[in-house]
Amino acid sequence: MSDSSALLDVRGLKMHFPFGGGLFGGQKGVIYAVDGVDLRIKSGETLGIVGESGCGKSTTARAIAQLYKPTAGEVLFDGVDLAKLPPPKLVEARRGMQMVFQDPYASLNPRMTASDIIAEPMRIYSRRGILKMSRKEIDDRVELLMERVGLSRFFKNRYPHEFSGGQRQRIGIARALALRPKLILCDEPVSALDVSIQAQILNLFKDLQREFGLTYLFIAHDLAVIQYISTRVAVMYLGVVVEDSAAARLYGNPLHPYTQALLSAAPIPDPEIERKRHRIILTGDVPSPDKARSGCYFYDRCPKRMDKCASRVPRLAEVEDGHKVACYLYGDC
Repeated sequence: MSDSSALLDVRGLKMHFPFGGGLFGGQKGVIYAVDGVDLRIKSGETLGIVGESGCGKSTTARAIAQLYKPTAGEVLFDGVDLAKLPPPKLVEARRGMQMVFQDPYASLNPRMTASDIIAEPMRIYSRRGILKMSRKEIDDRVELLMERVGLSRFFKNRYPHEFSGGQRQRIGIARALALRPKLILCDEPVSALDVSIQAQILNLFKDLQREFGLTYLFIAHDLAVIQYISTRVAVMYLGVVVEDSAAARLYGNPLHPYTQALLSAAPIPDPEIERKRHRIILTGDVPSPDKARSGCYFYDRCPKRMDKCASRVPRLAEVEDGHKVACYLYGDC
């Protein structure tokens, strides 16, 4: 049964990509990009997803949005499984779920003005009969959204190359807000921006959340960004979630060995504390995702591994109130 209190309930999500065998074709193997992810986000929350590059964060977001058709699993949004909907019904249901992408230039059509970019979702849904908006209403909403995200409405006829990186991302945010969504999937939306601009965009996300009652799934590799923006944090490694907890609890008391190593690598601005703290150095490289795992996904690099970790995959289980971890150090999960 799905969690009735969750706006988004993801169960056993898998996204596998087969790859060919070269000149003569045929399937050579499979990339296990996402290999069984469970996530639940309540309305008004911000769930941060953090992990090393290549761990499947962005693929998870794209599979949730059905930009990739999941290999397996359920994606229940507002009680409806998006993975089972036919295309016309999916378009209608996905109106309440929008996305802000990582690259603020590549995600915008260079041949369209800012006004056309922001208006495009409303025009598409109006043509399909899902929305009933006149041209005047669409133009008015475009100007309103531009002002709300910090752009002058007098810039609406400019093209993406005429804006700075931060301004382009504001256009992307305005476009995501156009259809009045409940959930916004943010795929590293500040990683390509300068630090000072990052702070402005993060504060904008917070202001918009309070104003419109938005729910975010926020992906980043910067631990400080995730700590600032998130109410809850999920830590991913090699296509699976290894820890899921309230942000304050996870940063104050990380339980999984991978989370502990990840947080120990983050710099602290206080030089006294930085000199005294213990840094956990992981040995080896991240394993290739082209092999199915029969044991713990972190086994090859874990400094606390046990024999049973090699042959049994630990499930994500609650070990404290609201704190879930996939590790045999905390019981036979």
